Amino acid sequence: MMKISGDALDRAKKVKLIIFDVDGVLTDGGIYHGANGELFKSFHCRDGFGITLAHSCGIKTAIITGRKSQMTAYRADELKISAVLQGQMNKRAAYKKLKEQFGLSDEEICYVADDVVDLPVFVQVGFRAAVGDASEDVKERAHFVANDFGGRGAVREIIEFILKAKGFWQGIIERYSAPEFDDKELTALNQ
Repeated sequence: MMKISGDALDRAKKVKLIIFDVDGVLTDGGIYHGANGELFKSFHCRDGFGITLAHSCGIKTAIITGRKSQMTAYRADELKISAVLQGQMNKRAAYKKLKEQFGLSDEEICYVADDVVDLPVFVQVGFRAAVGDASEDVKERAHFVANDFGGRGAVREIIEFILKAKGFWQGIIERYSAPEFDDKELTALNQ
């Protein structure tokens, strides 16, 4: 069930960087191993398109994850995610690096989380967003809780809320609804 705190809109307006956890946020949390040990993950195309829309509006994105995965690196590269920090068991130190890299304050950053391992960063950021199936400890600290689950459209839902708060959404809809919309642009954006 969606939760929106009273100041969520004001907090979302300030967002310049969205940081994602991977397992349980960009994916459904399932980890699939092949016969040769390769790791597979399932990413949702609507989440990817949401990230592309955020980029088109000047919002940067980043990943902080404790696990290392070639699939994550591939998907992040495909989506042109600005910074990818994998194998980060100390997420607070990784967050500090990202803040310095982008020159941002806590209030300009959104973190999307699903579990207690994310709390060290989650409690620091200005806009805390949780996927719909996040742990209760994360949900109760969130400014926004999506209806959708991790890896099932929650990231898109969160990004859409941010873009609406920042006044970008109506322009996006008008651009895609225009009779003269260039299909080449759609192909480039629809990742």
